[in-house]
Amino acid sequence: MGRPRLIIASVAAFAAALCGAAVAAYAAPATEVTVGSPPTPFSQNKQNEPAVAIDAHDPAVLAAGVNDEIDMESCAAGDPSTCPFTDGVGVSGVYFSFDSGQSWTQPTYTGWTARHCLGPAVCVPRVGPIGTLPHYYEAGLVSDGDPAVAFGPRPGPNGTFSWANGSRLYYANLTSNFSANRRLETFRGVEAIAVSTTDDVRAAAAGNASAWTAPVIISRQSSTTFSDKEQIYADNAASSRFFGHVYTCWSSFRSNSHGNALPIPLTVARSADGGRTWITKQVGPASSNGVNQQADGCVVRTDSTGNVYVFGVGARSGTNFQLMYKSTDGGAHWSGPTLVAPVVKPGVFDPVEGRPVMDGIAGARVDLAGGPNVDIANGRPTGAGATDELFMTWSDGRAGLNHEQLMLTWSARGGTSWVTPAPLALTAGDRPVYTAPAVSPDGSDLYIVHNSFTTPYRANTTDPRGLVGEVRHANVSGGVPSGWTTLERVPGGDPRGSSANALISEFLGDYVYAAATNDRAVAVWNDAHEAGVCASINAYRASLYTTSPLPAPNVLATCPATFGNTDILGGSYPDPTP
Repeated sequence: MGRPRLIIASVAAFAAALCGAAVAAYAAPATEVTVGSPPTPFSQNKQNEPAVAIDAHDPAVLAAGVNDEIDMESCAAGDPSTCPFTDGVGVSGVYFSFDSGQSWTQPTYTGWTARHCLGPAVCVPRVGPIGTLPHYYEAGLVSDGDPAVAFGPRPGPNGTFSWANGSRLYYANLTSNFSANRRLETFRGVEAIAVSTTDDVRAAAAGNASAWTAPVIISRQSSTTFSDKEQIYADNAASSRFFGHVYTCWSSFRSNSHGNALPIPLTVARSADGGRTWITKQVGPASSNGVNQQADGCVVRTDSTGNVYVFGVGARSGTNFQLMYKSTDGGAHWSGPTLVAPVVKPGVFDPVEGRPVMDGIAGARVDLAGGPNVDIANGRPTGAGATDELFMTWSDGRAGLNHEQLMLTWSARGGTSWVTPAPLALTAGDRPVYTAPAVSPDGSDLYIVHNSFTTPYRANTTDPRGLVGEVRHANVSGGVPSGWTTLERVPGGDPRGSSANALISEFLGDYVYAAATNDRAVAVWNDAHEAGVCASINAYRASLYTTSPLPAPNVLATCPATFGNTDILGGSYPDPTP
């Protein structure tokens, strides 16, 4: 294990390239990804935390994963002032596009569902239609969201990977036991990481559950383990010496101790046989305390030669940093962490939620807003033309509340040095909360998607709040992005219309996502333009900050029908400067 190192290089053109950013309208209106979502009731109308992947071998084919409560019970079932997650019902929604993201479809499978629980009777779930990953109920599991998707080559009969064999889609997510009876549990612990695969996305999109494998548990579990915040990536450049290998990273919260969950080691699992078997390895130390914290909110990528990079946000000597670990032998051994850049996590502590928020009291949690998102120009699918340049973004609070910044840095040297991070110029008033970059495989185009609040922090729940989604583009010349333009800007409504199932706060999830080819990019983000703001919920949330809290209201009787109706929007963008 290498000693922590802080390696930041300065590039003179960097600040000028960012501050001189131009803004020009481009592209068609955004498309709804979560097309199966009903507008009502809550929480069946709720989606968040999108992930998206492009099949490098067949770029018109895309897959997306989303936290999707389409199969949950209505608030009207049973007590109308509660909107619980229905026991045993999954939330790992899956979607497909076969026209480069211009339209989407959501398949319907069969599993444990509460779609029929519309009230007023207490919900009794049963086997029926689901819009989430199949085979979980049959395996004694529940698909619990935090979706991550990746395409890689399919192995042939002899185990050799080749794009000529076709493509394999990997879908990683959290999973819990279907049964609360310990004698019937499938694995030990609270949450595990599972991976499903399909080699026939068209059959999967048509609702053929047999196109999917049964989920494979890849995390090591104890009775107190809560595995969380995973990401998956397939080595998708044929030039790589580990072509076809798959890597999944996550944080292993081991003690599940009264919300502290220490220690929290970064963990990586690798598969060399197309996701059938996995080798799991702790990366970095397990110790976490008030001075040092291990990497959370991880990201994993591979370059054109097979080097593997894993990133997360953690602390060293009391300061938060973007951390990087690197493997040159297919994930068997790791060096690091490299301290890429200091981070000031945005947000202020909310005493009711016990989490940081940015938009106001009872706002949406922003625990991972300061976490990294990373992409790499690895020349996929062949490796030809790869620059292997890494680009990283995050939301940063160093300028103070209401002045949050979208920070950008990059490395053209395999992560051994990084340019000094600087803020990307955004529309005045934008306060970025979640961000993600996507770089073309040849490294010539950089795209960034972000969700941003457009109003200052509110000390009440009565004043309007704003949320937008935006996609930016820059040309990359000599490794430096410049000439920024706006490809899409969607006023996304008022986040007060979003909701956690507990009703005490808003909820927008933890990330947005983007992916790119040499010809175009696709981006997905959270949207609240159809979420109805509810006066009774606003009053209830505000009362929780007083000594006389109100009882939770009858949600569907007192709120607009579209309360909680958050969606995932996406855009497909041809390279504007081919």
